[in-house]
Amino acid sequence: MNTKLLSNPFNITYPTAVQTSLYSQASFAKFDPSGRFVAAGLPDGSARIWDLDTKSTVRWLEGHVKAVTSVDWSRYSRYVLTSSKDWNVVIWDLASDTDPPRRVATVRFDAPIASASFHPRNSQILLVLLSVGEAYIVDLRKEHRGRTELCEPDDADEDSRQRNAAFTVARFDPSGKHIFIGTSAGYIVVFNSRTKTMVARHRIAGAGILKGLDFTKSGRRLATNSSDRTLRQFNLPVYPSPPSIPTSSFTPPPSSPPSNLSNGANGSNEMNEVNGTINMDASILETELEPMYRFHDPINKVAWHSMSYSPDGDWLAGGAADNATHKIYIWDLQNEGQFASALDGGREPLVHIHWHPTKPMIASTTNRGNILIWHCPTPERWGAFAGGFEEVDENVEYEEREDEFDIEDESDFIMRKQRMEEEPVDIFALEDTPTSTSLNALTSTTTNGHSHNPHHSLSAPLPHPHRQWHDSSSGANGTEVASRSRDEDEDLAWADEDPDEDYMEWRLKVLMEEDEDVR
Repeated sequence: MNTKLLSNPFNITYPTAVQTSLYSQASFAKFDPSGRFVAAGLPDGSARIWDLDTKSTVRWLEGHVKAVTSVDWSRYSRYVLTSSKDWNVVIWDLASDTDPPRRVATVRFDAPIASASFHPRNSQILLVLLSVGEAYIVDLRKEHRGRTELCEPDDADEDSRQRNAAFTVARFDPSGKHIFIGTSAGYIVVFNSRTKTMVARHRIAGAGILKGLDFTKSGRRLATNSSDRTLRQFNLPVYPSPPSIPTSSFTPPPSSPPSNLSNGANGSNEMNEVNGTINMDASILETELEPMYRFHDPINKVAWHSMSYSPDGDWLAGGAADNATHKIYIWDLQNEGQFASALDGGREPLVHIHWHPTKPMIASTTNRGNILIWHCPTPERWGAFAGGFEEVDENVEYEEREDEFDIEDESDFIMRKQRMEEEPVDIFALEDTPTSTSLNALTSTTTNGHSHNPHHSLSAPLPHPHRQWHDSSSGANGTEVASRSRDEDEDLAWADEDPDEDYMEWRLKVLMEEDEDVR
């Protein structure tokens, strides 16, 4: 079958024009997974939630005393995470009927926080990166509550000590099974989120300090932003599974105090820092990643503030760190990474970009706090509303027919209408529609000369996908794939234990401000 016939005719392309501008004094902006809201972090310690339908602020998140450094959304957008330079991470519940929303939890550290994010499958699991170069996994679930520092194994050789540099960027992959952390020495270390052990270490030649990571939705491709002013795209390998050791069997070092959790103000859970370190001897994949494509500006040689993939992974947008203009460069990854376009947003320099999760839209933030919403304008097709309407590119002189606007005699109009009403209507005949034809063909289907019941045909059990997959797997390769599938299911089952209340059916309540009576 020709795959081109099955492709979506409305393929996602890249935006080309500014649709609207949101003045919010923001440092960055990020779409939620549904694409309806935009969260903006402000340097005064607050955050704003914008509704793209009404272009208005629907919630204020006021819980920090210093600048907000990152914002993240839960899977179905009910919970919002904000991190700040005031050493705190706050989780907000947008389903509450108050403004600011209710605080679900507050987690405090001993240093300013560079970034924080939710686990893709459970908002009670957090990944936190401190400005001092330390990364932590924070688990707020009752059965797994604790805090674990992610560390590379301590090796004796000098080369290993050089690789154990400070962590500069940390991200969950889209599945949540692995954590990717970039270092100041040009390495990417990969940890298993369930066991907190390192499973891989990748060297990127000539990269320098890694400043940003971004994944496609499939998680098989990774883009990096580094201090050498080059964006790189990689194909990720399949990582080995670590040994299954429960976290409860781990004993913290003597210098680390036990977990100390207490209820904070407003019913929030506050967690004091616990330095737990898990280092298990396992097979670590040591490779040097070779980039598929390299993206840079050979003329201006500008650095990049941030980058973002399109929802289908066919385009990559890079926000240029140009002090004079607002530039967004877009590359076509389907066409060998060729340069596609450069979007000019005016004189206000760019500081951050983020691509819409489903549409060809980009939210770019300027250094003055304005959020520009880029979209792909579509021409209006008025011919779809009238069958005989023909669209023209420019005005043409219309030639009227002689009898086009003649007034019809009323008696002739009544007689014609009566003749139409007197025409007999056949209500018993059944037209041959594609549906009826297919049902008739299904009913008349015979097997070995016997009539086949369509209901039995439609309700016949289909082969189980896992059963069929195991039957087709044989030998050592089949055993290896089956073992990998069980390990992945174990990672997902760990993340789904004690799930949060982030359901798709939740709704943001409309809050009305009561006007005070003027006397």
